[in-house]
Formats: sequence, structure tokens, C-alpha cells
Amino acid sequence: MSARTAGATLAVEVAGIRCANPVWAASGCCNYGRELGRLYPLRELGGICVKGTSLTPWSGNPGTRVAETPCGMLNAIGLQNPGVEHFLEYDLPWLHTQGATVIVNVVGRTLEEYAEVARRVSTAPSGWIAGMELNISCPNVKEGGLQFGTDRIATAEVVAAVRGATPLPLIVKLSPNVTDLVPFAAAAAESGADALSLINTVLGMDMDLHACRPTLAIHSGGLSGPAIRPIALRWVWEVSQAVPIPVIGIGGIQHGTDAAAFFLAGAQAVQVGTAIFRDPWAPLRIRDELQAWLSAQGLPDVKSAVGLGRPRAARQV
Repeated sequence: MSARTAGATLAVEVAGIRCANPVWAASGCCNYGRELGRLYPLRELGGICVKGTSLTPWSGNPGTRVAETPCGMLNAIGLQNPGVEHFLEYDLPWLHTQGATVIVNVVGRTLEEYAEVARRVSTAPSGWIAGMELNISCPNVKEGGLQFGTDRIATAEVVAAVRGATPLPLIVKLSPNVTDLVPFAAAAAESGADALSLINTVLGMDMDLHACRPTLAIHSGGLSGPAIRPIALRWVWEVSQAVPIPVIGIGGIQHGTDAAAFFLAGAQAVQVGTAIFRDPWAPLRIRDELQAWLSAQGLPDVKSAVGLGRPRAARQV
């Protein structure tokens, strides 16, 4: 698949992040890019959200940590990663040589850890990092994660702390594991977020019928894949009409038409995650399918599709 495609214009700018196209690789599904980089140039991705990066190395959860489910998968990796210093010294320089549009996913156990990771990431050479995605919504870590993503005051505090630690565009990744996401979105926006990514995984579990126990070692984990697409689409629809900052859609995107649905609902970019495990070329295929759909609809660019499915009075970009 070539980056030189004809038809509708795919280039977008989201919260100050300029992208050749609006289809990003989601955090946790492509590590730090080296595996995908063996298959195609990373510059062809609209963006790459790297693995969640913490202040010090995290070992993650014990196995079993991944399980296939109908229409998706469960994971309880636990944000295993080598830490921010390893990323800055080893992974980021390589990503820069690949021409990748890098969004660093930041995780932590405390406000101070989140802010310190953000500060250290911000010391990277100018232009090497396009933005930062704040993960306050991971459902399979004991500290951090949902502790911040399911409490509006904690959400506001951690976003404000990170906002004060970095000048980079700040995206906040929100959890669907709450009754109403809109107040959390508003809290993040009011505390300094430049954009929101919706949604992280949905809490779920499965049973090993041979061992007669939960499939995952820590019992529950995050459900992703096509099963959660309607949930994600609904929240993009609701939140994009409630806050004045861009929304990035995530959840079960397998085809260009899936991506198109998110744009119609109000998303300004999308992330592809679980599909990559089955088809590493999925982000590029979805990019091309999206462009074909835009052209078939007579739309000149992605921006023309944003919010097109909403009532006219509610449309905004």
C-alpha cells in the first residue's frame, strides 16, 4: 500500500498535531513500532501511539494475560514497559529516523509520576514527539489507571498536573467504565486537555471451561475489538457534542467504513488497535478504504465528514 493515494484529502490537524492521514495505531497494540516497521514505513501511519510509558520499568501482570473472545479479545497486560528513560534513549531516536508521527502514551501510579514522565518526555528534541496521550483509564492495573479515570476530581487533578508539566499537545484517554463519560470529558477539557481519545477497553472476563477458573490470571481485563464499537461510537457522538475540544475515536475499527462511522459521529481522527493483531497492515488498509468511502460520497476531505451524521445544529469542527 502506498502513501501516494488519489482522491479525497486525508491530511488532518488534531489539537495541533499534523498528520498525513487520520488513522493512528493505538497504544499497546504496536509496542514502540519496531515490529510494524519491519513491514512498512511508519511514516505512512497517521500517528503511532506508543506503548504506555511509566517513570520506571513495569513488569506487568502474570500470565495468562490475553484471551480471544467472540468479536474481540481480553487483555490484562498490566502496562508492562521498560520505562521512560529506556524509551527516550533507545526507542524514540529510532522512531525519529523512521519519520513517524509519535504520540507518547503516559501512565503512572500517582499524580507525581504522571507529571514527571510528562516532564521527561518533554525534554526530547523539538519535533521528535507530536503529542502526549494521558492514559488514566487502564482497567487492569491496581494503582493509577481507573483510580484516576473513574473519579472526576482525580481526572481534573491529574490532567492539570500533566498540563503544567508539558507544552506538548495533550490528549486524555478516557474510560467507558463509568455511568456517564460527559462529566469526565468536561473535567479533562477544563483542566487543560487539548483533545480526548474515546474509548479505552471495557471491563470483562471469561472462563476457562477445562480448568474451571477465569481465563485471565487476574480474573478480569479489558475487552477490545468489534464487540465494543457501538459503545465507543455512542460516546464519541455524545462527548463530541458536549466539549469544545477534538475527539479521537477508538474501539473495534476493522474497516474503512467503521472509521467513517466515527467521523460521522464527530471524531476528528481514529485509532486502530485490536485489528493490528490479526492484520498488521490494518491501519493502512483502513486509511485507503476510508479515502475510497469519502470519494464515493463526494466528500473532498476528512474534515467534511466530521459530525456529518449529527443534527445540523450540533455540527462543529
